[in-house]
Amino acid sequence: MKPRAPTGTARPLAVGVVVAVAVILPGGCGSEPKSAATPAQLAQALRGAPPPLKRLYSHPNELLDGGVPAFKRQLAELRGYPVVVNKWASWCGPCRSEFPFFQRLTRRRGTKVAFMAVDSRDNKGDARKFLRKLPVPYPSFFDPDGKIAQAFRGDRVSPTTSFYDRKGVLVFTKQGGYASVAALADDVSRYAR
Repeated sequence: MKPRAPTGTARPLAVGVVVAVAVILPGGCGSEPKSAATPAQLAQALRGAPPPLKRLYSHPNELLDGGVPAFKRQLAELRGYPVVVNKWASWCGPCRSEFPFFQRLTRRRGTKVAFMAVDSRDNKGDARKFLRKLPVPYPSFFDPDGKIAQAFRGDRVSPTTSFYDRKGVLVFTKQGGYASVAALADDVSRYAR
């Protein structure tokens, strides 16, 4: 008969394997998603947007500076419209996965709902490369220190999506990525009214 290992040794090894798998899986998010639409198609879909939304969408795929004051000014200019804010970073695998969902929803709902983003704890070079691969028809506020994200309770997890009502009041913050465009559409219908 073979001697049995003490009971205590098998458990730490199993826990270590589970931890290693949990650490490896989020980083291996698969291949880069393909862009859901070209910039021209996105612009065409938003042609009928009212003036405040047209002004917002006149800065497609741009990284805007100005910090918290500029972000709050933008929110104030959008009063009267629900606003969806997506926090992302170029190093964030789930952000890459959900970006095409935001493209699709902006095409469908962008004339009635304002979409914008915050690129948090990132560097501009990597962020610009990310946006070239996955263009969006709205701007992103550059947030290298995470202070803008703190304004909408998005400073803990990437990605985070926050929803503001027509009065500019933050009504819901979802931490973590969306698994499907349908899940994002459900939250937009529920919270961006």
